[in-house]
Amino acid sequence: MQLLNRRRCVVGLAASLVATQGPVAWAKDGQQRIVSVGGALTETLFALGAQADLVGADTTSLHPEAARRLPSVGYARALSAEGLLSLRPSLVVATKDAGPLPVLRQLEAARVRLVLLDADHRFEGVLARTRRLAELCGRAAAGQTLAAQMQQDWQAAQASVKAAVQVRQRSQGSPGSPGSPGSTGTRPKVLFVLSHSMAQVRVSGRDTAADAMLAYAGAANALTSFDGYKPLTPEAAIAAAPDIILVTDQGLQAAGGIDGLLSAPGLAQTPAGRARRVVAQDALLMLGFGPRLPQAVAALARALHSAG
Repeated sequence: MQLLNRRRCVVGLAASLVATQGPVAWAKDGQQRIVSVGGALTETLFALGAQADLVGADTTSLHPEAARRLPSVGYARALSAEGLLSLRPSLVVATKDAGPLPVLRQLEAARVRLVLLDADHRFEGVLARTRRLAELCGRAAAGQTLAAQMQQDWQAAQASVKAAVQVRQRSQGSPGSPGSPGSTGTRPKVLFVLSHSMAQVRVSGRDTAADAMLAYAGAANALTSFDGYKPLTPEAAIAAAPDIILVTDQGLQAAGGIDGLLSAPGLAQTPAGRARRVVAQDALLMLGFGPRLPQAVAALARALHSAG
């Protein structure tokens, strides 16, 4: 109920912003002063050539390397109005999961132009967000060029996924071969584990970035009985019986490697845990849904289908 109420508040706030935001506000020197809240948004702005307009970013803005040198406004969901306003932004761009809501309202009250974009976990949504960001920073032509390149990359990524699936099918042999996870033609069953520390381990259900990535990569989410993320329990892990455990590079490092990860409740008792089939990918690359999405999908497909 609390999450539903928050979503309603965000939708209401976004609607009020759309109604009042007006034309683009430019700084006196002709440049915008943009603060980007969201790693994928920051990465897209760099890809559009708008980095000179960026005056700040949140802590999830890790790519490219130059983004890490921007003044930080903190974590995307724990922003500070004072920190944001101190950068004198003419535009703040963020996804709709940014917050907290009182900070967003303070920005609105200070008449800072705030644009909230959908955190869309579809390729088509990434293209739409890219074009919208291009319009906001005055680089519509660059947005069209970048979107066209991403569409070419997406076609190549889909071919890579198909090739990876075929390689796995050939390696599985006949249906039901002893020791093989699943039968020929089926997708590997993958459990995505999100962990910032071993004291905070969650698993992914439906309607998440991880769920969308698994589908794009030709794999099946091992947990589809709930939406979002839930704390890991041994019962859920064992019942899911994943062929592969998928984590972020950062999560695997926080766990202390594969041995540390498999010490989490139930993971060692799964088919993936017993075979130590663990795949890791950079968090922003895998879950960001930014301009590198085609490359992320291709890389994930190769890793998953060769592992399982």
